[in-house]
Amino acid sequence: MLRKIVAATTAVILTAGISQAQDLSSKSWDDIVAQAKQEGEINFFVWYLQDDLRNAVKPFEQKYGIKVNIPDGDESANRDKLLAERDRDVGDIDVMALGYSRVSSVPLADLFVKVKDLLPDTDIRTFDLTGAPSDGYLAAFWGNQSGIAYDPTKVDEANLPQTPEDLAAFWSAHPGKFGFNYQDGSSGISFYYSVLRVASGVSDKEFFSGESNKEKLAALQPGIDFFNKHAKNYVVTASNADSITRLSDGELWMAAGFEDHLAGLQSRGEARKELKLYVPKMGMAGGGNGVGIPVNAHNKAAALVFVEWLTSAETQSWLNEHFGTAPTNAKADSSKALVTADQRARQVGWPLQPFRKNVDSYFVEHVIQER
Repeated sequence: MLRKIVAATTAVILTAGISQAQDLSSKSWDDIVAQAKQEGEINFFVWYLQDDLRNAVKPFEQKYGIKVNIPDGDESANRDKLLAERDRDVGDIDVMALGYSRVSSVPLADLFVKVKDLLPDTDIRTFDLTGAPSDGYLAAFWGNQSGIAYDPTKVDEANLPQTPEDLAAFWSAHPGKFGFNYQDGSSGISFYYSVLRVASGVSDKEFFSGESNKEKLAALQPGIDFFNKHAKNYVVTASNADSITRLSDGELWMAAGFEDHLAGLQSRGEARKELKLYVPKMGMAGGGNGVGIPVNAHNKAAALVFVEWLTSAETQSWLNEHFGTAPTNAKADSSKALVTADQRARQVGWPLQPFRKNVDSYFVEHVIQER
């Protein structure tokens, strides 16, 4: 009998806690912060730079006395866990990082709290990136930009390739000095998307839409022919890291890369400081990652305060300086960015699914496997 009473009491307390956490919309920000401090802990599920981010969140822990746990795990495992726990009253995830390129495949409204309705100063924060709307369920915290990294001791800034024709000239003049990769999540994918789009003369509207069919893929043939014609003059690398390592070692003079990845390697002394990155006039994809609070998060107030801190101007300025991210707060300082503001305006999105995966398969079959 006593066991039943204890179990019932525990259930009532837990239910009350969940109800209180879900009713944040009626609270002032000061009350939310007070509740967050009482909750005292959050689980932040993010799939990359986990050790670095464990150090990066220490100022938040010191400011609010709220412990931030960052479990190990990759992006796929984190999303699987989110979906597996969707029917639980209380899940293990308090804050979830999600790439904006994945938002179309995740039912945001079913899984997340609408943080835009709860955060202060929403006019200076970013909730959508590169044409991928989160409808306020995610707050952008990590902006990135793909581009072409280069060694300024080998390549004159005035002569940086801007178009497929420029690339062909560089490849012919300097065979084996330009590299890109093609694995999932690679900067090289953004690179070959842009070359395929421009060299084939496909409109932006057509290329970036998700509609996919044989005729649409066949229209990319001029771009496929371009890569095959010049195959002997460029290098296919093994990964983003391999591209920058070979660039830093001097084997390559130019390579597709991500702004935040290069900046992070430079800050840790793993790549030469003088390496630079630019966005060519033909455009390359940008985007980034957002954070959301699952509807069944246990510590919603603490999670919301963490999201507010993570997307604040101060934190965004710090992330730009130390990780090379593109700030997602309008008041943040972006002066330490590798990419200039005028070049960032050349940012384009990513093709939507299923066209995106079909282009990847098509490129591998007709370019990579033909080498």
